[in-house]
Amino acid sequence: MNPHSSTFKRSSAITRLAGIAAVALVTGCAGPAGTIPNPNDPWEGSNRAIYQFNDEFDKGILRPVSELYAFVMPQPVRTCIHNMFMNLGEIWSAINSTLQGRHEDAINTWGRFMLNTTLGVGGCIDVASANGAKRIPNDFGVTLGVWGLSPGPYVVLPFIGASSVRDTVGTAANFTFNQIDVIGSISDVAWRNSIYGVEVVSRREALLDVSKTVDRTALDPYSFIRDAYLQRRNAQVLGNKALVQTLPNYDDDEAVEEDKKALGMDSPKQTTKESK
Repeated sequence: MNPHSSTFKRSSAITRLAGIAAVALVTGCAGPAGTIPNPNDPWEGSNRAIYQFNDEFDKGILRPVSELYAFVMPQPVRTCIHNMFMNLGEIWSAINSTLQGRHEDAINTWGRFMLNTTLGVGGCIDVASANGAKRIPNDFGVTLGVWGLSPGPYVVLPFIGASSVRDTVGTAANFTFNQIDVIGSISDVAWRNSIYGVEVVSRREALLDVSKTVDRTALDPYSFIRDAYLQRRNAQVLGNKALVQTLPNYDDDEAVEEDKKALGMDSPKQTTKESK
């Protein structure tokens, strides 16, 4: 293989991604021609450009790595790893439920964490869900909403995806007190960064079937994801747990079950066959 050809291909890919990112800075607020502006999305033009950048990055790097991970790792191992990361997240969810004054949710979440950590072998097995104790997803963006802060305009963040002005502030706190506080306490840098990498790949792998179905069925994936995100976040702030458990969030691996129900994906086995 010609090394110069390989270098040229990598340079072309980087140039392409950089070009998309640059478009995000100059497209302003205008959406695609012929579309009706969404009042919750006044920055639709730049948001769509960042969405396209994220999509290119995902299809070029993150999705192939996640598919390789899914091919190499047996399903039980992948489920165990994903459950362990979700279990660590219960700590931050419980803290936010407490900050919101939703003490029953906080007690239930702490109970899930302790049950899964002990009987579930460090969170590998989701014993709590198997016994009817459903997970209550929570974060600091929801807390700010409960405290009365308006969500502000819809925003698409580079590499992260769907958000809002309020949730962008919440995301910074989530990274600081959730992943960084829990995994960041590991002193060995190489080991710590490896765990971060596994978490990213594990979360993306959980969404593989969902994202493929969205790409295949949605006429406009951007607005499809945006509308689902805004509805679910509003339900979380209002504390409507029954509604939250039915609304999807196609950018979030914590809502995979809701995503599959919304897309009519009856079972993992059926989805796997379709994707093949």
